[in-house]
Amino acid sequence: MKKSEIEYLDIEPKNEYETLINRVLEECFHTEGLDDFNIYISVTLTNPENIRKLNNEYRNIDKETDVLSFPMFEKSEIPNLKKIEYEEALGDIIISVDRVKEQAIEYGHSFERELSYMIVHGFYHLMGEDHIKEEDKKIMREKEEKVLEKLNILREE
Repeated sequence: MKKSEIEYLDIEPKNEYETLINRVLEECFHTEGLDDFNIYISVTLTNPENIRKLNNEYRNIDKETDVLSFPMFEKSEIPNLKKIEYEEALGDIIISVDRVKEQAIEYGHSFERELSYMIVHGFYHLMGEDHIKEEDKKIMREKEEKVLEKLNILREE
């Protein structure tokens, strides 16, 4: 069962992006016990101009960002998705590939690590996690790191 639907908005498609995204999402689904759920995530890879427009349109923030997440369900509804017979989107993740490249350099790790982190981060937002409060941020970061460690996509020391 597919875990993602990947689209490109004004950037060149690359098989290595798709391979990595699918690998990371498979682990996210597995870690959270969603393997048997008939759900997938829509992932759009785009450029800074498009993500800025979307950030402004949906969040009223007129600036570029790295990742946007748009959940389709409340956190409390997710367990009930196991019962659905038809395929349903858990939500949308939109990523600025240029920003991923910049942040990989800024943080001193690989593009693979940064893109993987954006996918995991977006996934947990779709699962209802947040990082506004410090205690919530700690929980979310632990979940993100757990998935990345299972994939052996580690921070470069």
